Amino acid sequence: MANYLELLPAVDVADGRAVRLTQGKSGSDTHSGSALEAALAWIEAGAEWIHLVDLDAAFERGENRKVIQEVVSACSGIKIQLSGGIIDDTSLKNALDSGATRVVLGTAALENLNWVGSAIEEFGDLLAIGIDVRGKTLAARGSTKEGGELFEVLERLEQAGSSRYVVTDVTKDGALEGPNFELLSQVLARTRKPVVASGGISNLEDISALRELVEKGLEGAILGKALYAKRFTLEQALEIASK
Repeated sequence: MANYLELLPAVDVADGRAVRLTQGKSGSDTHSGSALEAALAWIEAGAEWIHLVDLDAAFERGENRKVIQEVVSACSGIKIQLSGGIIDDTSLKNALDSGATRVVLGTAALENLNWVGSAIEEFGDLLAIGIDVRGKTLAARGSTKEGGELFEVLERLEQAGSSRYVVTDVTKDGALEGPNFELLSQVLARTRKPVVASGGISNLEDISALRELVEKGLEGAILGKALYAKRFTLEQALEIASK
């Protein structure tokens, strides 16, 4: 595991364009232009990873496969973590076929843990498991339905051999209120697998605090609204994350 915090600037795609959400809610989209231009801007600023999300697929209201493919193809040499509506064989095949470095299985997929287990067995480190949480309960994006209890599901994922988790407190996502450090610490205490934090980062102090969790197994952090709101630059964040 690296001795620095990997940062993954997010490019969320809806209706073919880059958008931002608040608290992962459908309908809270704020358009910010071309998805490809957004990705290339982060790469120019020093990004080694892009967190690319198909929001329409996540909310089961369509898909942006053409735009996703365009971004992945144009960002050759940059690592892409692809997320959004990856919950079954078809969506997983499409995601893997895009050429993304890593694919995040959606929290909704955890309703079928047997399928998730078979996907982990077949594709291993190509997959990360998305864990979207409200309180201690799983809550898939776009769904008001509660899922299983976080740590019960995490234990089953550990037994299945999951290689990585992307943990999001959906109440923090896009809210610029700071990450849920308690949640992250609890997850890190229950797994030896790498964890990527998502949701709530609002300032450089948050980056510094997350950097302190690297020795406990935090591998990376997804940056979204704070970057687009110009709370800090990616260059500033990368400097802190690499210390």
